[in-house]
Amino acid sequence: MIRQLIRLVGAAAAGALLAASFPPVDLWWAALPAIALLVVVLSPLRGHAPRVRTGALLGLVAGLAFFLLLVPWVGLYVGAYAAWGLSLVEALYLAAFGAGAVPILRAGLAPGRRPGLRAVGAVFGVAGWWSVWEWVRSSWPWGGFPWGRLAFGQADGPLLPLASLGGTPLLGLAVASLGAAIGVALLLLVRRDRPVLTVTGLLTVPLVTAGLVAGASIAASTGGTGETIEVAVIQGNVPRLGLDFNAQRRAVLENHLRVTAEFADEVDAGTAVRPDLVLWPENASDISPLADRRAGAQISALSERLEAPILVGTVLPTGQDRQATNSYLVWDGSSSNPAADPVVDRHDKKYIQPFGEWLPLRTPLEALFPVARTAGHFVPGDGDGLVTAAGFDLGVAICFEIAFDAAAREPVTRGAQILTVPTNNATFGRSPMTYQQLAMSRVRAVEHHVPVLIAATSGVSAVIGPDGQVRQETGIFEPAVLAAQVEVGGAGTMATRLGGIPQVVCCLIGLAGLAWALIRTRPRPATDIEEI
Repeated sequence: MIRQLIRLVGAAAAGALLAASFPPVDLWWAALPAIALLVVVLSPLRGHAPRVRTGALLGLVAGLAFFLLLVPWVGLYVGAYAAWGLSLVEALYLAAFGAGAVPILRAGLAPGRRPGLRAVGAVFGVAGWWSVWEWVRSSWPWGGFPWGRLAFGQADGPLLPLASLGGTPLLGLAVASLGAAIGVALLLLVRRDRPVLTVTGLLTVPLVTAGLVAGASIAASTGGTGETIEVAVIQGNVPRLGLDFNAQRRAVLENHLRVTAEFADEVDAGTAVRPDLVLWPENASDISPLADRRAGAQISALSERLEAPILVGTVLPTGQDRQATNSYLVWDGSSSNPAADPVVDRHDKKYIQPFGEWLPLRTPLEALFPVARTAGHFVPGDGDGLVTAAGFDLGVAICFEIAFDAAAREPVTRGAQILTVPTNNATFGRSPMTYQQLAMSRVRAVEHHVPVLIAATSGVSAVIGPDGQVRQETGIFEPAVLAAQVEVGGAGTMATRLGGIPQVVCCLIGLAGLAWALIRTRPRPATDIEEI
């Protein structure tokens, strides 16, 4: 019983350490001891091997600790039960990881021949098995919830260049492999079963990782086209925090018009450089400028004055009952023909947020939870995330979309030279959500070697270079303009060209590791004393 309790405490500590690798704590290296500790509690110790069901319980506990610390902002304005519910659902995926990791570690750490080779097999088996469940929870159900992938905690870490080789799947696999290698090495040293030989074999994991990082860094340093563009990112701010900011739609629009007009005054005075394009955030004009003539005329006047298109986040009704699209319009009012359509391109958000922008199982949930009625009635778009403005091809990943690999990769594959992230974080107050989204955007910049421009209603807005470094950023809940010259990206990276292949390979490693373990641990006369 005491041994079981120690394992449970260790699992909770592993989840807390993993959360510490993400903003707001932002200790990238904490992910390594987190995975190492999880490996230790899931492994046979002093002849006692946890059962599969015990592994599932340990994974569940680690997952609860991780997600409760990572996403408390989910329940900031709708109630803590929302954060608890989401954390419990996401923890179930870590329970599945824990259940499968038990036989993998049992097979890799069992006494016998070739302990070094089997230990390395266990390391990659566990890392691949982690990748399997990261992929599953990022995809299913209702489109998945990729928040909290290992890669997104590595924006400041030395492994970040790996994202340009194999995207977030390879970066996550590398972090999990290094953490698992540390855990397995500690177990072997404690066991004193030919530890020098076996731990020496485990050194291949960091050595291979270091080689890949070096190669990725060299490749990244030779990228870039040398072409630049002047951009202005507008953060107009919102009149108040929380879910009811939408009640002030006209005020939000007026804020963005005012801040943009003040910037235009600086351009006219020669104290600011005339931009090639201007970025507004998601929901900057929830009054549809297509339906509201006054709003459309105001935006057109500013576009004409700046001689640049304005990218406008808005909500557009579809004509169906209460349904709408979360849209980003390229609004060019500089045409001399007043009858010309100012909307020259458009992206409708494709990866919409369940329980926020739309509600699965709406009827029963609205009956049980009155707050569920505040969920939107948005429908997904079907585009490729690519728009053209001022002669440049731009990728658009609206808010939640930046967490999805395909949402960032597809427009770059089709020629996007800049990735834009219009977002509205006012519904999450001053919580760490906006900084977690910033970290994701930095990873995406390196993954595809493109600059990333975040335009947020209330912050944090940012200009991120292709190397993942933040060149400029705003404070939170204050009006601001980020005027910058950015170098546009080229043809993407190896990760861009490989597409979903790295994810498939990482998952196959995990499935192969589990199959190997099940074969090696098939029923035979028991030699280990198992815990109840």
